[in-house]
Amino acid sequence: MAIQPRNKLAEEHTVRRGIVIALSAFVAIAAGGWYWYVRSATRPVAVAAPPETAVPVVASAVTGKDVPIYLRGIGTVQAYNTDTVRSQIQGQIIKIAFTEGQEVKAGDLLAQIDPRPYQAQIEQLTANRDRDQAHLANAQANLARDNQLGEKGFATAQAIETQNSQVAQLKAAVEADQAQIDQANVQLSYTRLTSAIAGITGVRQIDVGNVIHPTDPNGLVVVTQIEPISLLFALPQTDLPTIEEQQAKGPMKVIAYSQDNKTKLGEGKLLLVNNEIAQATGTVELKAEFPNREHKLWPGQLVNARLLIETRKDALMVAGSAVQQGQNGSYVYVVTPKQTAELRSVHVAQISDGQALIDEGLKAGDVVVVDGQYRLKDGSLVKELHGKAAREADLQSAVQDAIP
Repeated sequence: MAIQPRNKLAEEHTVRRGIVIALSAFVAIAAGGWYWYVRSATRPVAVAAPPETAVPVVASAVTGKDVPIYLRGIGTVQAYNTDTVRSQIQGQIIKIAFTEGQEVKAGDLLAQIDPRPYQAQIEQLTANRDRDQAHLANAQANLARDNQLGEKGFATAQAIETQNSQVAQLKAAVEADQAQIDQANVQLSYTRLTSAIAGITGVRQIDVGNVIHPTDPNGLVVVTQIEPISLLFALPQTDLPTIEEQQAKGPMKVIAYSQDNKTKLGEGKLLLVNNEIAQATGTVELKAEFPNREHKLWPGQLVNARLLIETRKDALMVAGSAVQQGQNGSYVYVVTPKQTAELRSVHVAQISDGQALIDEGLKAGDVVVVDGQYRLKDGSLVKELHGKAAREADLQSAVQDAIP
């Protein structure tokens, strides 16, 4: 057997080694490619963000107009006059001349007490007076005769003085009789129970046939005057300087509203500011008078009172729904010319009847969002809607927001 040279063996070994290295490198490259392919297939593909969608909103322009400035308080309606009709004599009720809840005038008959006992007393007293008047006439005639006899010396001075005294006594008796008759006539007038004021009757407290007494606690009925009527309400003592300043300029208007502030009950004028401050509450009581011709105010009724302080000219007004509350106070969203929402801080002087009076932060002509703010942020694109479209868009947005 022929023996290969050492150099040729080394050369073959080197070739085989190169082939092994090449195969290893190929396998490594193939494995890396497969790994990259698998990772690429499972890696999420980046999707381009969609363009920002404009938020549908309802907007309104800021307007300038004359705005009344009120101080608000809670008040109680109070009857201008209240009269409990009581009897001043004792007697049996023979007639009721009113119905409960009836409107009466001063002097109207409400009930009749049996007058016969008092009429009989008057007749007796009248007879006594007539008797004494007859005695007086006789005494005066005797006195005239005694005076004539005295002039002729046939009657003594003592007899004449005695007769003068008799005439004087009888005159006094007649005057006393007349006084008793007058007193009895007053008692007879008390048998007619009448209303002392104009007003509305309440619940009747006694029926026909019963005996009424001056000491009865409830009397016959309560008559309440409601034209005009009073309103008592309270305001913080800090408002007192402003009230006094405005009161010095003239009468101040007071407006009464129902407790839900939806119904206007009447307009009146301020009568007085109480002469002391309630220390327990730090408030001052005020009293106003209302004509109340439509009877919308009723004694004991709780109402919201508004005291007109001034009327501000060309004040800036927006819908109350436009004003939002944040950590830094009140703010609104203003629609810019680029149709984006700009968050702007404002100062609200008052909110009345759904309208907000803005002192700072806005100017006339600004357009503010009044509905749809809950989807806005500073810089959001907006789309102004009106009428039916605005309502439908708002409803659709609410439904979408409710879907998880």
